[in-house]
Amino acid sequence: MTYAIQIHAHGGPDVMQWQKIDVPNPGPGEARIKQTCVGLNFIDVYQRKGIYPLSLPTSIGMEAVGIVEAVGSDVSEVIPGDRVAYVMGPPGSYAEARLYPASRLIKLPEDISDQQAAAMMLKGLTASYLIHKTFKVQKGQKVLVHAAAGGVGLILCQWLDRLGVEVIGTVGSPEKEALARQYGCHHVIRYNEEDFAEAVLSLTHGEGVPVVYDGVGASVYEQSLACLARFGCYANFGAASGAVPPVPGSALAAKALYYTRPGLAAHTATPTLTNDIAQPLFDAVRQGVKIEINQTFPLKDAAHAHAALEGRKTTGSTILTVEA
Repeated sequence: MTYAIQIHAHGGPDVMQWQKIDVPNPGPGEARIKQTCVGLNFIDVYQRKGIYPLSLPTSIGMEAVGIVEAVGSDVSEVIPGDRVAYVMGPPGSYAEARLYPASRLIKLPEDISDQQAAAMMLKGLTASYLIHKTFKVQKGQKVLVHAAAGGVGLILCQWLDRLGVEVIGTVGSPEKEALARQYGCHHVIRYNEEDFAEAVLSLTHGEGVPVVYDGVGASVYEQSLACLARFGCYANFGAASGAVPPVPGSALAAKALYYTRPGLAAHTATPTLTNDIAQPLFDAVRQGVKIEINQTFPLKDAAHAHAALEGRKTTGSTILTVEA
């Protein structure tokens, strides 16, 4: 018998129910995946709340790891027994098993564990495109990373540090400050105790930073623009505090700023695009970028994981485990 988290209405964590589901044989272009670990991300919260509305009833979730059990008759990308991960694509990762488009599956190298992969595909691939596609950082630059102790933040801080970039990060507590420093953040600002824009301008001798990597959104965007250097780039890739409202062109004009809202879906739309950001991520992990898994919950207890994530009680990555 196969179980999954299902929602029949949008709302709080309590709308998630652990229910039996039927997983049919894979059709054309599909693979059936027996899952081992599921990644937890803020996009799951948006789906549950209806910010990203889904047709109900449905499962939620955008990344997981598992073993291919069966494939459709026309599938050549994977075979039964392959260990794979996936990210984005059709929602529904909160399940013990599911069908998924075979062309979007990522074969995992032997030296990347199931737990690592579940914790890093969405967050790590996001870090990869931010660094290599959205704004190609240069050695010696100073950059600002919001939520530096979060899942994407800890990967970004380590990766940027290894590239010779000086990282300024914002956090919300002493514990998160210590964690951010441990993982490569050179200057840490507690956003709830000081004006981070003033702090950034002080650290950069009034010049500002060339890029702000922001997964927080509404509560920080105005000050983020204020601490950018001329021709700087504001890269807003998430909305943990709410979506950024429309930004008038006049807010960008004085310093000729660039504002972009990149997303992982576009960067994983084809196997080639996915590989372009997946291989640098795998290499970075091999070279020492650590995937910090600080919380683990059984998949059936996903509601508790959501409550912790929304309550800002998590650091690094959280994974949901599937019982064998």
